Amino acid sequence: MTNILIADDHTMFVDGMESILKDEVDFFVIGRSYDGPSVIQFINGHTVDVVLLDVNLPGMNGIEVCKEITQHHPNVKVLAISMFNEESFVSEILNNGAKGYILKNTGREELLKAIRTVAKGDSYFSNEVTETIMKGLMNQRKASSKNNAFFPKLSRREKEVLKLIAQEFTTQEIADSLYISLKTVESHRSSLLSKLNARNSVGLVRIAMENSLLD
Repeated sequence: MTNILIADDHTMFVDGMESILKDEVDFFVIGRSYDGPSVIQFINGHTVDVVLLDVNLPGMNGIEVCKEITQHHPNVKVLAISMFNEESFVSEILNNGAKGYILKNTGREELLKAIRTVAKGDSYFSNEVTETIMKGLMNQRKASSKNNAFFPKLSRREKEVLKLIAQEFTTQEIADSLYISLKTVESHRSSLLSKLNARNSVGLVRIAMENSLLD
């Protein structure tokens, strides 16, 4: 059972989300929060697996809330939900630990898929958000003059895993594609994070594209 906290300052939106989730046997809406500070307060006192977090919350915005959750409750997964599809919002909340980002016009089936994906520890982005991320990365790559000669050497398998991460493959999909175990995938991912000095998968893709490591 996945315990879900819905954090949004619009009651009608929260009602709609809860209505969608209530019939899913693997989900339990454990609470609601209507401002940033109450999200932190609730998580401090309850077992929460996934937070559906609006980026634009009163009192303490979603980015600040996400950063706080990541630092003090690393086992809680954050799925950002917003009406804003701007690179600055997306990149900042992802850099502060969110596992996914979807838009408020997302349909029911995609919402459920996003929650289940994030709950497993994988990343999920709406198609529109993925396009925004990739455009931002391409712009950074064009503007970058970094030399990748000083990067640690990546093994053939690490490069294969990195390319699949960039293609938004989940951990299970990477394992199936390369005929390796989930543990081996995680080992390669950890090695890549260490070698490229990245904090998460989004950081890996950004660094890889900036330095032509996917070519």
